[in-house]
Amino acid sequence: MAQPWQTIDKTETPAGMLELRKRGERDFLILINNRVLMNSRANRSELALGELAASAASGRPPAPRVLVGGLGMGLTLRAALDALPAHARVIVAEINPVIVEWCRGPLADLSGHAVRDARVNIEIRDAAAAIAAAGEPAAARFDAIVIDLYEGPGSGTDAVNDPFYGTRALSRVQQALAAGGVFGVWGENPDPGFERRLTSAGFSWERLRPGRGGLRHVVYLARKR
Repeated sequence: MAQPWQTIDKTETPAGMLELRKRGERDFLILINNRVLMNSRANRSELALGELAASAASGRPPAPRVLVGGLGMGLTLRAALDALPAHARVIVAEINPVIVEWCRGPLADLSGHAVRDARVNIEIRDAAAAIAAAGEPAAARFDAIVIDLYEGPGSGTDAVNDPFYGTRALSRVQQALAAGGVFGVWGENPDPGFERRLTSAGFSWERLRPGRGGLRHVVYLARKR
């Protein structure tokens, strides 16, 4: 008989009630308004996103700089760290401090204590703001920008003004990346509109569907020409 889910923490946010639930030792859910955002057992696309984007940046001199937008359960961060050298630098932009607390507490073992890695600097801020700041004239550029949010690009995306997937956002990503840098994006399903915008913004890109069977979410890997 399956064990019941237990809520171990929750907090009110502008988007609604954010909850962390646990079942057994390693089964976790993050929900908002009872909608499942993340499941610790359904993570192959997130792991592929972190690994592939970081691997593409791992050999860039003098030290790879990677931005991870959205911390979640820390699994994308863990995969990126495992693909990066010891001298890499990773900035995590997470807008909700309680997510960071969960990754330092009940979720820490799940990600191998990724947030405590010496290469990691966590900033409590909107990832879109971190991207915009990196595009300023005197700012250091990123070798990879990884966006792993609970909503990827889709049919409802504002094609111009979406803060991550619209044309204006993609222009800011171009400015924030070093030449040849990689933009990795998680999506629930393929989105032809987003693909057209990537091409128009000057990216070469590929769409991957990690794994076999079950839910096969999308990983986009786009490279600045």
